[in-house]
Amino acid sequence: MTIQSGSYFHLHMVSDSTGETLITVARAVAAQYANVTPIEHVYPLVRSHKQLDRVLSEIEESPGIVLFTLLDEELVKELEQKCSEMNIPSLSIIGPVLQLFQAYLGAETSHRVGAQHVLNAEYFKRIDALNYTMLHDDGQHTEGLEEADIVLVGVSRTSKTPTSIYLANRGIRTANVPLVPGIPIPSELETLTHPLVVSLHATPERLIQVRQNRLLGLGAGPVSSDAYVDREAVTDEVMFARKLSVKYGWAQLDVTRRSIEETAAAIMKLLSDRQRHRGAQ
Repeated sequence: MTIQSGSYFHLHMVSDSTGETLITVARAVAAQYANVTPIEHVYPLVRSHKQLDRVLSEIEESPGIVLFTLLDEELVKELEQKCSEMNIPSLSIIGPVLQLFQAYLGAETSHRVGAQHVLNAEYFKRIDALNYTMLHDDGQHTEGLEEADIVLVGVSRTSKTPTSIYLANRGIRTANVPLVPGIPIPSELETLTHPLVVSLHATPERLIQVRQNRLLGLGAGPVSSDAYVDREAVTDEVMFARKLSVKYGWAQLDVTRRSIEETAAAIMKLLSDRQRHRGAQ
């Protein structure tokens, strides 16, 4: 079967847990096919034959690719057999990885459904990080900045808040502070020793584009004369932020062409390098 450019296809994702792993993998692959759009069908918490039967009924009504993360061998066998009978492609996302681990470690898997979501120390670390990050968003409660793992600084629309939340979901306590020309930075920023301070930058052109879209979204209409989107004013903001970064020795990261995920990955690498360097001293 060949899918035509600009068309759609059904993508069925069957999981015995939340389905997050499936969705992440499937969307990463689907993004490589810009002219074909998947119609997603997500079936989480499929743990019985009765639940699987309902899923198979929907798959039969809307045939397409079937991806699954099921640990129960009987459910896997039934799903694969039914898909084969319907001449529908199916693939286990975690099966090959489990086999690789088993071959290397020489041990059987525990087949524990949802094992990655257990209420362990790592889970509560993420919750703590999220609570901290929400409390220290957009320059709030600067007296607690020393308790952060990372402090993000930058002018408006450099994605400080969404990046902070993404990092918090990885268990990293993240605060963010806006840099505004004419307004002194919090004194706490000048004396931080524990957190890594990362200054996020973008080109004036990119900032203006994002800010204009923001204003249009708020129903403000064209406001090119506003200092918020004025080319000269925005350029001054960028220079102001860069000078502060140099003055205080903050790490700098250009986010002009980066997604939130790419920005977060680059920041986590900076943090890892810093921790490794400190550990070597």
